[in-house]
Amino acid sequence: MNILNLLVKKIKNNKKKDTNRSYTALLFFKGKKYILNKFVEEVKELIEALKKNNKKNIIHECADTLFHLLVALEQKKVNLNSVMKELNRRRKITGIEEKKRRKNVRQK
Repeated sequence: MNILNLLVKKIKNNKKKDTNRSYTALLFFKGKKYILNKFVEEVKELIEALKKNNKKNIIHECADTLFHLLVALEQKKVNLNSVMKELNRRRKITGIEEKKRRKNVRQK
């Protein structure tokens, strides 16, 4: 089992814990708007780290962003394996072709 799957499992286990003892539980207690705002905040911090080109900070902020993305996916009941399957599907085509296909689907 890879680290992302282990983290998803931990998020699932912690979301119902005491909010005074679990940051994950606190996120779920505060609700979807709070979870999304935290995700946006972490993405902004990652962008700033990337601009400053501080490798240690980039790694830290990327980890925070991934964690908050996984929390948001769990809140929306989106399975990480479904995302991985989509990435695997896209691996077989170019990014340009994938965008054309997505555009064609939206127009129908």
